[in-house]
Amino acid sequence: MLYDKNVIIRLKRIEGQITGILKMMEQEKSCQEVVNQLSAVRSAVDRTKATIVSVNLQNCVREQISSGTMNNDSHINEAVNLLVKSS
Repeated sequence: MLYDKNVIIRLKRIEGQITGILKMMEQEKSCQEVVNQLSAVRSAVDRTKATIVSVNLQNCVREQISSGTMNNDSHINEAVNLLVKSS
């Protein structure tokens, strides 16, 4: 699968957030500050996962329509399974 440039940018931003959290810990910032940043990272990862699954589903549907082998149920089930596993 070819990943969108925006997804890669999101992951690099998340990488920066993780680096920032490590620095916060080294600076002995409060537990609340660290946990808040960890929650922000988790939220960013969840949004990124949803974007990847969404784009993948769109691409699969387009390919199936183009090839004339559209089977909605299997692709919808696959997308739902990906979302459930990533939760």
